Amino acid sequence: PKLGLPWGSADRLCVFCISATALYRAVQLYQRKMSYGVAGAGLGSLDQKQRTVPNSIAVVDLLAPIGMFAVAMWLLSFNLHYSAPPVPWIIVIVLALVPVGFAALAFKARSVGAHTPGWVYASVMTLLALLGGVILGDMNYWFNSQPFYDIQTMNAYWAVDPSTSHGKQLMDAGRVYFKDTARVDVTKSMGFKNLDTYCVAPIVNGDSKPDTYDFWAVGINCCSSVAPDFRCGQYNNPSARSGIRLMRDDQRPFFRLAVQQAEAAFRLTAAHPLFFYWMQDPVAEMNEYRDDGFKYYLLGVFAFFVINMAGVICSAVGFSHLSK
Repeated sequence: PKLGLPWGSADRLCVFCISATALYRAVQLYQRKMSYGVAGAGLGSLDQKQRTVPNSIAVVDLLAPIGMFAVAMWLLSFNLHYSAPPVPWIIVIVLALVPVGFAALAFKARSVGAHTPGWVYASVMTLLALLGGVILGDMNYWFNSQPFYDIQTMNAYWAVDPSTSHGKQLMDAGRVYFKDTARVDVTKSMGFKNLDTYCVAPIVNGDSKPDTYDFWAVGINCCSSVAPDFRCGQYNNPSARSGIRLMRDDQRPFFRLAVQQAEAAFRLTAAHPLFFYWMQDPVAEMNEYRDDGFKYYLLGVFAFFVINMAGVICSAVGFSHLSK
């Protein structure tokens, strides 16, 4: 099971307040640095008007990159990516025009002899924000949001008897609640090693021996490949009677190979194996995927905000020194 951190409303409010305060102070510092750097150069009043970076550019440098990152990561992280996959990428292509527009403004300002560090910074950082938001958003979607949406849209089955039910009957299962007498038979567990060790153990009903073992508890790096020592998920929780479906297509072939090894080693049959993470409460685990998706989205936005704020301050300080 996933190990989540508490991330309540109070935590989000605290992060928002800290971010807002830091943003306000950064805008003030950025404006002072820009004005001081130009004034210290000893320029005339007309030249000073041409060279002073307007307050609006300072705000753009602070807000445009973080806004770009937040929008890009949101587009690739959540439901729009799942329900209409082409739409986020179309919007990302449109958003790519923003750094191009800032670059055009920098070129136009340069052509009339004005200094353009604000527009250049906005162009570079919005491009980096777009790329970073797309990459991190897609990763967040792959590891957190997509499993949640997949399981949410699939079916749930109750009181399933693994000794009489077959895998073909539960092809659309996302969550399965087995009978109270169901358990994981660790004596018939097996591991297949390919960099990681892919562990499987059959789910059985008491001491029964079904014709086909189609329900398997799985995990990664929680067993050895040489002995039946399955220690995955809540294998030792006496209240665990449920499973949440394995949704990773890239992992399924390796678990299938582990099942084939178990078939050969224990002389059993698995006609149509389905793979589950063994646990007590599948709904809580499913919601944890969703919560982790939001948590990592907020952490990503806050981290980029800090990076961008540091970049703005450094560029302001550097420009002020160059102007002296």
